[in-house]
Amino acid sequence: DGRKRRLSRSLMETLAVLAYRQPAAKSAVDFVRGVDCDYAIRKLLEHGLVDVVGRSEKAGRPLLYGTTDVFLELFGIDSIDDLPNLR
Repeated sequence: DGRKRRLSRSLMETLAVLAYRQPAAKSAVDFVRGVDCDYAIRKLLEHGLVDVVGRSEKAGRPLLYGTTDVFLELFGIDSIDDLPNLR
């Protein structure tokens, strides 16, 4: 709708974990953040910043999430390889 929306700190943290560890299962994001990320992942899906990119081969075949082109465009980067180093 053209309005700018701010992402909460929890959404930004979840998005960062997914961007650097993609494709990542929800359990991996939960482990890194130390909290349940159901809400954050659901909101990021609604905003179109992340999407389901497949299923893991691990037990239960959990969904794997990754960033979208909307994420790249919003943050002004050409590819995931252009993300700054964590160090």
